[in-house]
Parts: sequence; structure tokens; C-alpha cells
Amino acid sequence: MKITEIFKSIEGETSYVGLPCSFIRVTGCNLRCSYCDTTYAYEGGREMPIPSILEEVRGFKTKLVCITGGEPLINKETPLLAEELLKKRYTVLVETNGACDIRALPKAAIKIMDLKCPDSNASSHMHWQNIAYLTPQDEVKFVLSSRNDYEWAKVIIRQHRLTDIARVLIGTASGSIPPKTVVQWLLEDNLNVRFQLQIHKYIWDQQARGV
Repeated sequence: MKITEIFKSIEGETSYVGLPCSFIRVTGCNLRCSYCDTTYAYEGGREMPIPSILEEVRGFKTKLVCITGGEPLINKETPLLAEELLKKRYTVLVETNGACDIRALPKAAIKIMDLKCPDSNASSHMHWQNIAYLTPQDEVKFVLSSRNDYEWAKVIIRQHRLTDIARVLIGTASGSIPPKTVVQWLLEDNLNVRFQLQIHKYIWDQQARGV
């Protein structure tokens, strides 16, 4: 597999926020979102066999592992990597951009799936059939850049009854909407979702890698 970086940090988002976590960042992405903060993972990376990846992760001594990118599902070996990690009794999160079929992943892997809002310039690429494959352990993420994105997310959440299917997360793109503004919208609309901050960006520099 082509890997951009493997590192230990805390989970900065999702329902697992704040927990020690090993991150495996797979190289390559099939989307070019307007707010992407990991453009360095589009290309490059180093070729690593799965046993070498497992050995590096083992040294971090965490119980939680996040496979991220880029977009990990464009690499055909990602499902096998997730399976091998599960065999070793890790809790495995897979962050995916919503444009790839999630059925390739093992059922026990926890899918953290974006549904790209209009201002991302990627919403037309969503693989909408994925909603039918989500389970209660999985999470759906909306990243907002505007009020228009928020209104779009509300429609999608209600249309697909997402809060009955999986955990729903809402956050903001860096430098877009003040978080307190979105929180106020959520409270006014009584939307039963989890608001999230990218807490790693509050702890370390926003441009830092490997944290």
C-alpha cells in the first residue's frame, strides 16, 4: 500500500474524540474538496506491505486505529488492512469521503463517512447508496462552509432519517463559519446531532502534520 504517514495522536473528531489513537494515512484521493486540509496526501507516500504497517502501529500501544487519507477506499488493500487490524482486536475507524462504496470494508470496521455539502464542490460525487449500508456503530459527517450548507444538511438528515440509522456529526470548515453560529442554528432547530470541533487544530498548529 502507498502510505503518506503513520503516527500516534489523539482522535480529533468523531464520537471517539480525545482518545489516544494510531493514524494510518493512505495516499491518494478521488476528490478535491474546496476546504481540504490534507492536500499533501494526494500524491507521494511510501510503499508499505501490510505486515510492516501492523508492526509500526503495534509500537504505538493504542487500542484505537484510524485509517484515513486522502481517501483510503481507492486503495484495494484497505479492506484487508482493516480486517487484519480487527483480528488483532483494535477498534478500527475508517474515514471515507462518501464517494466510494463502503461495502468493501469489514462489517466490524466503524465507517466515518462524509456527506459532502454543496460548498465543498464535491457533493455531486456522493455514492448515495452507502446510506443503506450504514449501521448504528457508523457515523455520518457534514462539514459546513455556509448557511446554505447547513440548510442542505438539514434536508438530507431528515429526508434519509439519518439520526435513526447512524450517529450524525456536524462541524465547520476551517476559517468558514464561527462554531458558535452553527451551534446556535442547531439549538434553534433542535437538531439531534453531535456538533464537533477539530480539537487537534486547537492543540497544535493548524498546518502541523503527524499530530
